[in-house]
Amino acid sequence: MAEIRIENLNKSFGAVSVIKDVSLTIPDGDFCVFVGPSGCGKSTLLRLIAGLESATSGRIVIDGRDVTALEPYDRHLSMVFQSYALYPHMTVKENIAFALRTAKTPEAAIAEKVAKAARILRLESYLDRKPGALSGGQRQRVAIGRAIVREPKAFLFDEPLSNLDAALRADTRVEIASLHKSLAATMIYVTHDQIEAMTLADRIVVLNEGQIMQVGTPRELYERPANVFVAQFLGSPKMNILPARAAEGMIVLPGSSSRLAAPAGWGGLVAAGLRAEDCTVTGPDNGVLSGIVVVSEYHGAAQQLLVDTDACGRISAFTTADRDLRVGDRVGLDFATEKLHPFDGGGVRLA
Repeated sequence: MAEIRIENLNKSFGAVSVIKDVSLTIPDGDFCVFVGPSGCGKSTLLRLIAGLESATSGRIVIDGRDVTALEPYDRHLSMVFQSYALYPHMTVKENIAFALRTAKTPEAAIAEKVAKAARILRLESYLDRKPGALSGGQRQRVAIGRAIVREPKAFLFDEPLSNLDAALRADTRVEIASLHKSLAATMIYVTHDQIEAMTLADRIVVLNEGQIMQVGTPRELYERPANVFVAQFLGSPKMNILPARAAEGMIVLPGSSSRLAAPAGWGGLVAAGLRAEDCTVTGPDNGVLSGIVVVSEYHGAAQQLLVDTDACGRISAFTTADRDLRVGDRVGLDFATEKLHPFDGGGVRLA
């Protein structure tokens, strides 16, 4: 497997700049997830690494070798697409073996590699079936098997679970995570689904408008988002952003008379982030803020509320499922200073 290094990479389509001076190092054996909203450039960046798009400027280095000008085949990567791209007239075995036969690999080696891939992906009993006789999850496993047998320097996944239903997505996600552990392979995975990103990644790269917003482990990005964009993109529901300022060592929130101490370095405070799970629902006179419940959702293990606080806007909060809170009820919202995320006027984290 291999380290992948991207240096000052740019990609434009005519006058439209899609990737803007991106630099990134993906260590050998890392499971790296590119995540971001539609149109952020994550799939384009993956296609640049694969060689399916040519860079406008910058370099792509794989295993110490500059591959920027090389054709896809010469980069020794394997890519799994959103569409399974299987040959419908071939069996599972023939689909997995196709690239090896094209490369004139000896039949004994093909049989060994196909058997190994089938064992890893639990496809042994399906080898003689054609794609039309398989479920969506099984077809995607065949596509992954076709990538495994090539023994590439790295695996590239372009939203491979998007065509699957919720149950199959969860099952296949577990299989991909297990595959990474068993192969110890370098993997780059593109998704717009933050749950996939948080559960699969060793490191997440959050992209927006062709630029990297933040790189880090799922825990780092969730607990210390570098800016408001990352704070609200990762997490469900998205992080609450409250208007706030620091004055005389205290945090001032509109519509609140509570006194919260402002830590050192919060002088430029303009907004305070608050996760729904860090907000305690109390009686209407007991919280830092109070408001009216406008949405109440029962989630089984918990109840999610959307509370209109007027001056601080609508705030999401979780409470226990056994509380009988309904639309129109007035509640209090309580939280501690250490649960707040401070942002300046540009949306950048202060401390």
